[in-house]
Amino acid sequence: MNNEKRILELKQKIEKAELGGGQEAIEKQHKRGKLTARERIDLLMDPHSFQEIDKLRTHTCTDFGMEKKKFYGDGIVTGYGSVKGRLVFVYSFDFTVIGGTLSKTVGEKVSKIMETAAKVGAPVVGINDSGGARIQEGVDALAGYTSIFIKNILYSGVIPQISAIVGPCAGGAVYSPALTDFIFMVRKTANMFLTGPKVVEEVTREKVTSDELGGADVHGKKSGVTHFTCDTEQELFEGIRDLIEFLPQNNTEESPVAQTGDDPHRMCVELNSIVPENPNKPYDMKQVIQSVVDNGNFLEVHKDWAQNIIVGFARLNGKSVGIVANQPRIMAGVLDSNASVKGARFVRFCDCFNIPVITFEDVPGFLPGTAQEYAGIISHGAKLMYAYGEATVPKLTVITRKAYGGAYCVMNSKQLRGDMIFAWPTGEIAVMGAEGASKIVFAKEIKQSENPDETLKAKIQEYRERFANPYVALEKGFIDDIIVPENTRFRLIKALEMLKNKRDENPPKKHGNIPL
Repeated sequence: MNNEKRILELKQKIEKAELGGGQEAIEKQHKRGKLTARERIDLLMDPHSFQEIDKLRTHTCTDFGMEKKKFYGDGIVTGYGSVKGRLVFVYSFDFTVIGGTLSKTVGEKVSKIMETAAKVGAPVVGINDSGGARIQEGVDALAGYTSIFIKNILYSGVIPQISAIVGPCAGGAVYSPALTDFIFMVRKTANMFLTGPKVVEEVTREKVTSDELGGADVHGKKSGVTHFTCDTEQELFEGIRDLIEFLPQNNTEESPVAQTGDDPHRMCVELNSIVPENPNKPYDMKQVIQSVVDNGNFLEVHKDWAQNIIVGFARLNGKSVGIVANQPRIMAGVLDSNASVKGARFVRFCDCFNIPVITFEDVPGFLPGTAQEYAGIISHGAKLMYAYGEATVPKLTVITRKAYGGAYCVMNSKQLRGDMIFAWPTGEIAVMGAEGASKIVFAKEIKQSENPDETLKAKIQEYRERFANPYVALEKGFIDDIIVPENTRFRLIKALEMLKNKRDENPPKKHGNIPL
């Protein structure tokens, strides 16, 4: 065979590989409202940047007639390219080939991509649209999954790992996305569950659809499994591209910096009046965040879950930062189990990848009640405290109003190694609110009074004037400065500049034992 024929043969094989399961299977995929594996990669990657690896690999199974069902690529497309000019690795399950099921070969292809990504220090994006383990391969398929899981675990905190769920993801398949840093899901076509509707009905007698059991909104609002919920695949992949811009390539790089054009000296005059005179009246902390950060751009994470706490990414003078904030509009910004877990996981991610954490604090305490205690709020709240205390990145806090009790301690207080703690003049730093504290501190006087109600009101006002302000905490060195709200942006930027060479270490150990 001469060279021309060899080249022609290769081109034919490549063309066949790029058709996946064939034109008919591609048309079926489109009729389901889903894109193909390669179309998804095209949406994720910069134009013409994708370089495929293992395009012509096939499975080696000969059981159940599988030797007659061989396709180039074997149900997954793997490779690397650029996202907004930065190196990113990707694997995309191809549902047109044997339902995108995972074989030993597929497991090896994914493992190779992840190993290479870790070697060169670049993020990995996994695009999931799969029927799960390939039953015909039995334990080989299970071993293939587990080989991916161990890579997820070993490279956690080494390179950013992002999962896109754009089709079915069931059984053991869910654990790879669950081990990654961020999960994106698309509505209508995507679902995640350990056991499907039929098994659920058989075991528990519950009748439930796939969407009700594990759809995007279920995991975005109820379980918190997914971090971003999108209406279309196009929106999903654009969201991943936006997220990657905020992240370093790996754990040895510093938080990325970009030119945003927003003046670091810009005053935020609107913040001077954002906190209501009535301490029990809510306001929107997102307005505070958007006022302070560059150009008001804030990429919120876990937007629909545990909304009493806000987490996400923004920039300050171009530098990527993580934002954690109590939300007074939802449950008065109180910390509950879900909010604690949400905040803890985000703080730990930022610490893994050298992203400074900015905390906006207005927290009246932890949510009381049997439901929370039985749900383990003690352990969950401890997770948030552990995450802040363990983190060695620059950590700044702005107390806008309430900072009460154990919740004050948890939200990056000075004693948790918070680097710079600022308070607005509206800050209230105390063990508890004025009313609750007065009932305890002045209980005897109130009880002996001829008019207990009036005495209580007077004592509440007395307590508020003495303690419901940031000055006592400043005198004791528990906060670093009281600032005019309009100066918040400028002061945070200057503090970040001061802390850019910060070095903080934890005692030598294999790893800590976070209260899981």
